[in-house]
Amino acid sequence: MELRLKIVSILIGLLLMVFIINLVRTRKLREEYSFLWLSMGAMVFLLAVWPNFLIFISRLIGVIFPVSTLFFFGLLFLILISLHYSIKISALTNQVKDLAQEIALLKNRTEELEEG
Repeated sequence: MELRLKIVSILIGLLLMVFIINLVRTRKLREEYSFLWLSMGAMVFLLAVWPNFLIFISRLIGVIFPVSTLFFFGLLFLILISLHYSIKISALTNQVKDLAQEIALLKNRTEELEEG
């Protein structure tokens, strides 16, 4: 790996991790969501510092081109993020439904108390 590319990759990995930590610190990102993003920054940093690790993983899973392995794991990461957000959206949808039903019941009860 060329030295300039290695330096840029290391900086990207470090900046990504610092950015995520700053988002958590300023409460713009919850800790539970930061784990996946911090692991992504750590992987970028790890691959920049030790590029032979990508070649090792590629050989281990039987891939000829290490770049294909990189794209595969990038796609896998995006699928996991999408699945995680789908689970969260489903839970929030159920909470909104339950809250709307509870508000309707409370509104009905309030109207009954005002009338009687």
